[in-house]
Amino acid sequence: MERFPIYTIESAPEQSKPALQSLKAAFGMVPNIAGAMATSPVLINSLVGLFQRVHGGSFTEAQIQTLLLTNAVTNACSWAVAFHTALALKEGLDPTDVSAIREGRAPKDSQYAALSTLARTLIEKRGRLDDRDVDQFTDAGFGKDLVLEVIAVVAASTITNYTGSVTKPALDAPFQAYTWNN
Repeated sequence: MERFPIYTIESAPEQSKPALQSLKAAFGMVPNIAGAMATSPVLINSLVGLFQRVHGGSFTEAQIQTLLLTNAVTNACSWAVAFHTALALKEGLDPTDVSAIREGRAPKDSQYAALSTLARTLIEKRGRLDDRDVDQFTDAGFGKDLVLEVIAVVAASTITNYTGSVTKPALDAPFQAYTWNN
């Protein structure tokens, strides 16, 4: 029995339809997790607004996928791990770095490692970073402003990760090759 409905653009509550249309334009489909989120227009619209800001920010798409995949693993959201594995590989992340993140390890690439470590630390410490955590990130070449931008990425992915854990949507066919079990 389905815990939450998976809405389509046609069947979604009226206030959720524009957000689903935006996601379809971005991904060429409405991912099942977004269909579940559409149950709450407040949630789906909040997610889409925040993700538009995140993807229009300072980080490259590969860096964003590093953060999002790390967050999905740290939050143990199987749906999001599979989804962001596919997107990370599409964005050109080295498959060994993707595997490392999926296994809870830091990537070999030093900048991706700094991003991944900061995101994981933010989640594990519930935002209570110490000076050493911030210094490790800035020592990798990132500015302090980007510490705060990572918080925005973590906030956006937490919406998806928690929704995935609560609603348990089926994994969409394009991402099934990247199934992950914690």
